[in-house]
Amino acid sequence: MNEQERAPVSQGPEGREPVFLLPVSITALAGILIAVHLASTLVLNPDGQVELLLWFAFQPYRIVVAGFEPSIAIPLIWTPFTHAFLHAGWDHLLINVAWLVIFATPVVRRYGAGPMVSLFLISAFGGAALFAATTLYSQVYLIGASGGVAGLTGAAIRFMFQPVLMARDPETGEAVVLGRRLASLREVFANPRSRFFTLIWLALNAAVPLVPLLTGSALSIAWQAHLGGFAAGFLLVPLFERKI
Repeated sequence: MNEQERAPVSQGPEGREPVFLLPVSITALAGILIAVHLASTLVLNPDGQVELLLWFAFQPYRIVVAGFEPSIAIPLIWTPFTHAFLHAGWDHLLINVAWLVIFATPVVRRYGAGPMVSLFLISAFGGAALFAATTLYSQVYLIGASGGVAGLTGAAIRFMFQPVLMARDPETGEAVVLGRRLASLREVFANPRSRFFTLIWLALNAAVPLVPLLTGSALSIAWQAHLGGFAAGFLLVPLFERKI
């Protein structure tokens, strides 16, 4: 499987390697997330920030209210995606950016920039869908890139723990790296490393709603978005595979 986008490998004038080797698409996506948060915190006043959430955060309760006033549902056309570009604070943003860098990198190297962004947005939608299914009448809203990045995590798990495939060039006899094959669902759970990572990740997120029973206080973590986004990326990544 050929890499569709490669980080720059050219050396500087003194022959030193560049410090950052991120693909351009990941740098751009992270930059957009940071720019949106900068604008929302430094440019908008409190009333503007409320309007930003009103129009671009995902609010499942709109589905309920739409039965009485259909126009209320119009933002549901875009908010299952745009919520991923808003964050509650710098800690929220930086955690998601770090997570994006780690798990988007293998995805973009395998599939390219377009499929990576598509998986991010599809997973954000999947996270919003599960969030809506579990919070429909609670009048809460969803923001953050967690669902989209969780989907990239699920996609990467399907191949990042698989062995590297090698072949011989028929003309030169030299060894050729083919890449890592995409594991089936059975193979993901048969491989000890991918099974451990997947089960721990799912267990930690599924345990979030149980925290109040142990501590008496809830965590402000949209675990539904994490699980929904992860499932979307994990299950839909085969659609982006190319035949060699």
